[in-house]
Amino acid sequence: MGLNAWSSEPFNPLEFTVSFVFNNDQDIFHIRLKELELQAERIVDPGLKTRPVAIISSPHPSGTIVSLSPEAEEEGLFHGMKVSIVRKMSHGVQLLPYNQSLYAKVNRYVYQSISMFTPIVEPEGVDGFYLDMSGMRAIRGHVQNTGLSIIHRIQEQTSLSGVVGISVNKLVSRIVTSVVPETIHEVQGGNEAKFLSPLKPLVLPTVKEKPVHRLLRFLWVEQVSHIQSMVGQPDEFRTLFGMFSVQLAREAKGQDSSIVKPPQLRDHILEQTVLPEDTNDEMVLHAIVKDLAEQVAFKLRKRHQLADKVRLEIHYTDGHQRHRVGKIKGIDDSSVIAVCRRLFDKANERRNRVRTILIDACEFRPYVDQANLFMTEASRNMAVSKAVEKVRLKYGVRSLQTADVFQALGRV
Repeated sequence: MGLNAWSSEPFNPLEFTVSFVFNNDQDIFHIRLKELELQAERIVDPGLKTRPVAIISSPHPSGTIVSLSPEAEEEGLFHGMKVSIVRKMSHGVQLLPYNQSLYAKVNRYVYQSISMFTPIVEPEGVDGFYLDMSGMRAIRGHVQNTGLSIIHRIQEQTSLSGVVGISVNKLVSRIVTSVVPETIHEVQGGNEAKFLSPLKPLVLPTVKEKPVHRLLRFLWVEQVSHIQSMVGQPDEFRTLFGMFSVQLAREAKGQDSSIVKPPQLRDHILEQTVLPEDTNDEMVLHAIVKDLAEQVAFKLRKRHQLADKVRLEIHYTDGHQRHRVGKIKGIDDSSVIAVCRRLFDKANERRNRVRTILIDACEFRPYVDQANLFMTEASRNMAVSKAVEKVRLKYGVRSLQTADVFQALGRV
């Protein structure tokens, strides 16, 4: 039986939505780590903390700025600026390639840090997280105090700073962290439409749809309050916005029925080194690769696993990057070093100085140690690796290293 059969009045979807999207008993947090990419790069390389830095999506002319420092903004750069324009405007800004592996690793660290507050956490992109804190008031007290505790824990665990938005749904909490500068801000249940009314329409996801955006610009709609007024005339509203009308009406009133959904996290081993001094000296670079490969091998042996995928990335000082992908079939140091060295030699096809090298291993499967009656090269390598491992397990991964690695890392 259709919905219209329950009433003599014609069914109006714009009016019907109000009855089922509100739940004022929910507490949905949105954590935003603003400019996470820049924060992560400055943690890895403290020398960047006072320098003008821009992180770019691609080194090609069509690439754009994804994240940038205040110092870079002072030189006239802005988010979304084309790399071709950046290179013409400023030679003092350091351009860094988008280091997806590093940011994903930081994202996982933050995820682990905030999961102690609630098991229902959903990452949003690389710099955001939704937390369903419903029912936690009785346990943890006032939600704003809980929000501050979360931010403090992130700061303690990762040295990253962030902001918190709190409301009854994901939509409004995310908008809070995008427009409110304070560390923490709460929109009380029932005040969603009032909070949204003075904001620009682009804060609403549906407004980013090209047909909707074009129409709102044509109509000179400059605030969400104007859309809220238009919703009061459902027939005209539906005629104007068609298939987008129902969702746009919900968003304008601050209504969102989507739930916080925890992800299935991918398992990775990621090791990265920022060189003490940018260089294209092959001996130094090979020593760095060797050091990283030994760390990966050490962790693989602890897990008793092989990696069906290993990715080696080289980041150059001019913002370019290269990578190659391979497979780790043995977990002794010699085998892993050989694979990583081969990937590095294939990837390093430029003469520019290198700033960062990273190795990302994933797609793991169990390692079966086959016993041999006779000593083979593979068994000898494994025996040496295990002997070294005993020292490292006791004193740390970097407690025992060869002279070339120490020299490459600037420790002698």
